[in-house]
Amino acid sequence: MGITILENDLLRLEIDSKGAELIRATNKETHTEYIWNGDAKYWKRHAPVLFPLVGNVIGKQYKYKDKIYSMGQHGFARDREFEVIDVSNDHVIFSYEPTEEDKEIYPFDFELNISYSLEENSILTYWNVYNTGDDTLYFSIGGHPAFNIPAGDDGDNTLGSGAYLYIDGVDSLEYKLLGADGTVENKTYTAELDEGYLRMTSDMFDRDAYIVEKSQTQSVALCDSNKKEIVTVNFHTPVYGLWSPAGLNAPFVCIEPWYGRTDGEGFSGNLEEREYGNSLAIGGEFAGGYEIVCH
Repeated sequence: MGITILENDLLRLEIDSKGAELIRATNKETHTEYIWNGDAKYWKRHAPVLFPLVGNVIGKQYKYKDKIYSMGQHGFARDREFEVIDVSNDHVIFSYEPTEEDKEIYPFDFELNISYSLEENSILTYWNVYNTGDDTLYFSIGGHPAFNIPAGDDGDNTLGSGAYLYIDGVDSLEYKLLGADGTVENKTYTAELDEGYLRMTSDMFDRDAYIVEKSQTQSVALCDSNKKEIVTVNFHTPVYGLWSPAGLNAPFVCIEPWYGRTDGEGFSGNLEEREYGNSLAIGGEFAGGYEIVCH
């Protein structure tokens, strides 16, 4: 186990080998801390990588080749120890291959590489998945970065402080929510935006995450109460999530690029049939990721 430090003239990062998780990002000039500190009072994580599930399978069980497997929310990669296979001052690559214990819940051979690079005031996160087995590989993958909400003029830095999300390129936000059984509802909700801005409120996530499908945007920014951008997340994923823990009026919000999501209401298919799931042929490679721009 260990912490890898990356830095350039503007930013300093700390990345934990457990889960290859970004746990700190600091502006060296302003001393702004962008990533949530992991206080378990609200949420113990910082910016985990979700693999081989994003969200849940129904009943935390899925079917593959007529066999039932059990797996918890967001898979297991975030709790595994990764190996550093390449590192420099501003770039690192972590790698993980499954153990026999992993294969009891996920019967595939793969290599998962997670890399971070600094380019001026941007953090580039890349995911590469390699199918090293003898069968098609089925998986989901996504990011779950949590960003500190900037304090308002009164010092309040919680969800209800009057900070905004800026959602680029759309006039309204169409999203789905989780139902009582934990699946994604078929119903679509709409939030009207004010020239792209959505003001956050303390009760915004009382029904858990906003699940946004159909590639509605490729950029979401966290802004202060004066609409000044603090951090921007750029991505090309088909789905993304917005989340903060329900009922806690927490001092952070997550902007989550996803290649995959929780099973939908009424879904009864096999692993291969999951909506927004990904597949890799034998010997194939998947590449994805996202960018965090720190202002």
